[in-house]
Amino acid sequence: MASPCTTYHPSPGSPENDSMILFSTSTSCSPAKESTITNSNSSSFDSSSPPQSSLDKTYELRIRNLSYTISPNGSIFSSLMKKSTKPKTTILKSVSFVAGCSGILAIVGPSGTGKSTLLRVISGRVSDKEFDPKSIYLNDHAVTTPAQLRNICGYVAQEDNLLPLLTVKETLMFSAKFRLRGMSSKEREERVESLMQELDLDHVANNFVGDEEKRGISGGERKRVSIGVDMIHDPSILLLDEPTSGLDSSSALQVIELLSSMAKTKQRSIVLSIHQPSYRILQYISNLLILSHGSVVHYGSLQSLEENITRMGYEIPIQLNPLEFAMETISVLENQEPHYKYQSCSYLRWEEAIIQDTANKEGIDQAKVGAVSNKHCSSLFEIAVLCSRFWKIIYRTKQLFLARTMQALVGGFGLGSVYIKMRNDEGAVAERLGLFAFSLSFLLSSTVEALPIYLQERRVIMKEASRGAYKISSYMIANTIIFLPFLFAVAILFAVPVYWIVGLNPSITAFVFFTFVVWVIVLMASSLVLFLSAISPDFISGNSLICTVLGAFFLFSGYFIPKECIPKYWIFMYYVSLYRYPLDALLTNEYWSLRHKCFTWNDENHSECLLTGNDVLKNRGLDKDTRWMNVGIMLAFFVFYRVISWIVLARKASKTTI
Repeated sequence: MASPCTTYHPSPGSPENDSMILFSTSTSCSPAKESTITNSNSSSFDSSSPPQSSLDKTYELRIRNLSYTISPNGSIFSSLMKKSTKPKTTILKSVSFVAGCSGILAIVGPSGTGKSTLLRVISGRVSDKEFDPKSIYLNDHAVTTPAQLRNICGYVAQEDNLLPLLTVKETLMFSAKFRLRGMSSKEREERVESLMQELDLDHVANNFVGDEEKRGISGGERKRVSIGVDMIHDPSILLLDEPTSGLDSSSALQVIELLSSMAKTKQRSIVLSIHQPSYRILQYISNLLILSHGSVVHYGSLQSLEENITRMGYEIPIQLNPLEFAMETISVLENQEPHYKYQSCSYLRWEEAIIQDTANKEGIDQAKVGAVSNKHCSSLFEIAVLCSRFWKIIYRTKQLFLARTMQALVGGFGLGSVYIKMRNDEGAVAERLGLFAFSLSFLLSSTVEALPIYLQERRVIMKEASRGAYKISSYMIANTIIFLPFLFAVAILFAVPVYWIVGLNPSITAFVFFTFVVWVIVLMASSLVLFLSAISPDFISGNSLICTVLGAFFLFSGYFIPKECIPKYWIFMYYVSLYRYPLDALLTNEYWSLRHKCFTWNDENHSECLLTGNDVLKNRGLDKDTRWMNVGIMLAFFVFYRVISWIVLARKASKTTI
């Protein structure tokens, strides 16, 4: 299909912020009459021209005098005084260009020149207050909110935020389930198979994605998987932040060839940033947007760049291509009037585009996906899909699965061998208390190994949740559902050998309650680790934070320092300690049914009892059977930390721009 075009000519001698005049040179796809965009945000549009059925998702992205300024984070004092001691930083300065269909627009420039920021802005990855509604146009109509851009644009970040323990096909299938909910399972399967063929990934469909630690597919294949994740819903505009970064020259060329083929066959607009493309890659790029210090120094084809350099009196060396030479002489280009030239393509009527976008807030094609009217069913679907993904990841995380199993078995049999067949005398009371205290410390600290998994998942979760794939609440519920049976198995593996080898209360009811308490302990600990992983920036700080918090909880549990001896300004730690309530529950469970039994007599004739089970409980301030109240408090901690984690992650997801 021939690519219709129009040519943009800046008014001679006019400043860059003058009106853009578009002269149509083809009547097959563009409005026959000329269209003008003015600074007043008004535009004429030939609404009588019906959309082409074959191009019903074609958009033309026009950026008009786009500027972007950030305010540095000031101190608490300056924020309270509503004054900023640091000046605002301008990242982008009056950037203008057009991204038409059937070609690749490459944003080029030195590091720190605003390439990634420009992509984030035009993909809608900014807050509403940072968004300028008069700078971005789709088909000659201003975009008023970032949500409209997020609905239409697919955005591939520079980092490959993928789950390494999923295969290529599973990664794309989970993305399809979240973003193509109106499709049947068979249709989603066909879509994934077609996309894998298009991305040349069908030969590695069943290979793990992998990462630095676990070997998987190659870097170029991983990049194509990232592209596939954001192409699964067939976006009209695809934006990529340095898709060739970290790839060898052959893999980088394959990625660009793939994008060029997609742009031509599907009439899509593709905009990407690239650091320093090779000459072979430049052959697939339609237009270049060269930035320097946030300003446009050139916009047009490689040929027009070469002509511009020649016109300035420079001669490009044979060993350099025009772009490489431009990067070396970019300071000279900054002083020249930017050169503009672009190709335009057919577009559908804005009114119909708005109908499509409004009907589906998550950016899924209206023709493929019906609106989800029942939010309850939608949440259940998200939870079911996330549970399936969680189970695959846990099952395949052999080191976590084996570590927790071995910890429970070794800990259970190890403690049992130390306290084997404990006596029922006065000395055994202190030994039992030590056993319970050490068991608590062991169980609460044994969940730390889940921290790196949570941290690894967090960036993927932030990307998916911020793009509307699912809600953070669905993630939290699915996480809880999967970890409940897993941690229950851990509790049984620990409780059975400890309880019967040591010879604790022989009552079956007491054993069942002991196992249940151990389960609640590890559940409570997993929630704490989940919360601390949500607020920790990395593994080192997260691990240090966990050790500090658990140490403080153990210190104020009442085992080392009685409640009466704790300073008043630290007494709150006694009530929030995760050690106190399970320790009291385990002691009560051990001695409540034996509170009338005598453990120490005054003489051999047993004429006077010196220590009963009731005395042991009173020494700990346990005059009443508070076992279930303590369990209730422990469950409240379990829920509390999960709710706080949900709030923290939801807030982070709302601010995420990846």
